[in-house]
Amino acid sequence: MAWAHRLGLLLALLLPMVSASTPGTVVRLNKAALSYVSEIGKVPLQRALQVTVPHFLDWSGEVLQPTRIQILNVHVPRLHLKFIAGFGVRLLAAANFTFKVFRAAEPLELTLPVELLADTRVTQSSIRTPVVSISTCSSFSGHANEFDGSNSTSHALLVLLQKHIKAVLSNKLCLSISNLVQGVNVHLGTLIGLNPVGPESQIRYSMVSVPTVTSDYISLEVNAVLFLLGKPIVLPMDATPFVLPRHVGTEGSMATVGLSQHLFDSVLLLLQKSGALNLDITGQLRSDDNLLNTSAMGWLIPEVARQFPEPMPVVLKVRLGTTPVAMLHTNNATLRLQPFVEVLAAASNSAFQSLFSLDVVVNLSLQLSVSKVKLQGTTSVLGDVQLTVASSNVGFIDTDRVRALMGTVFEEPLLDHLNALLAMGIALPGVVNLQYVAPEIFVYEGYVVISSELFYQS
Repeated sequence: MAWAHRLGLLLALLLPMVSASTPGTVVRLNKAALSYVSEIGKVPLQRALQVTVPHFLDWSGEVLQPTRIQILNVHVPRLHLKFIAGFGVRLLAAANFTFKVFRAAEPLELTLPVELLADTRVTQSSIRTPVVSISTCSSFSGHANEFDGSNSTSHALLVLLQKHIKAVLSNKLCLSISNLVQGVNVHLGTLIGLNPVGPESQIRYSMVSVPTVTSDYISLEVNAVLFLLGKPIVLPMDATPFVLPRHVGTEGSMATVGLSQHLFDSVLLLLQKSGALNLDITGQLRSDDNLLNTSAMGWLIPEVARQFPEPMPVVLKVRLGTTPVAMLHTNNATLRLQPFVEVLAAASNSAFQSLFSLDVVVNLSLQLSVSKVKLQGTTSVLGDVQLTVASSNVGFIDTDRVRALMGTVFEEPLLDHLNALLAMGIALPGVVNLQYVAPEIFVYEGYVVISSELFYQS
């Protein structure tokens, strides 16, 4: 039944399956997605229509002759899918069947054109996953002809064979499509599974409500819950639901995904609570260009030189006690980090002694991208890093002089750490083997839109 699984996955492209945030990220699959599924779904549909035809009972002779009939080939020259506003998706297909009739005298090959029509409704299951059901399905068979066009078979026998074959197809073709839909539903149930974000964090997806179907797209809201050590990360609910305007992103794209501010807030809260944003910055003591030692600090803060006459290594302990803030404005995404930086020096007994601590504010430019199925980001520093002395064990600190040093020893390691973290990305869930192709990202006031083509790798 591998063909059923493959076609099931293809049909699942009709359903919105991209991640979202709480309370709402909007996902739209547009007409172009249906056209793509129509094209790549022809071959799997041909395999699905290869049903078994029972023997034909030939009463034409003196003795009853059971005659075996086999489908040699099914060719689907046309598969068309369209949205039905307020309902679901309609499937229209044309299939040409070639049969071999194993008669005692000589085998006979027949061709039969068939038209298929099925209307499917997309709703929400009890476990908050998309579920597809067939509302109506019918098949319409044309006139059977001998494959070679010779018309050597008696008209009476041809009529009986055609009646037998049409009756079989009328019963079995819609059943085959129904079985495929059940396979789709099993596959869609995997949406409630956990997807890793980091070593100790995951994201889980589910539908918020039944989808909205127009003549141009199918749209739904999906709920994303982030987990840390098995416990959900909960933010206050936004009183204003996220509504994705109709005309955003790239016109004619297969998928349009709107990511609300809430998703970014949730991800940043997860990173902050997991400690993933924290880092320790050290230097090589014997390196000529190492500025993280007490000698370099002593040039800026005399008390450090007095307490440490011999050069000792210095460590910057960067801790994010405050959740970073993402700001989304038209064509501009930024991050604000407010780390607490403690500066420590190694004492002679190998213990570390706190020299001073700083409250830091860093404004960052945020560039978003999509790689296959993940949303990723890169950052760069905007303007000057803001420093305020929180505490000092080495007397007065001239923040202007320290700022110059921090720009050298703090900014680059922070960016390297943050960009490595953001490069890991957060999964945008979709069906197995489905990837985003040529995505474009648009930043609007309070939300982000991804317009993308889709590629299914069978």
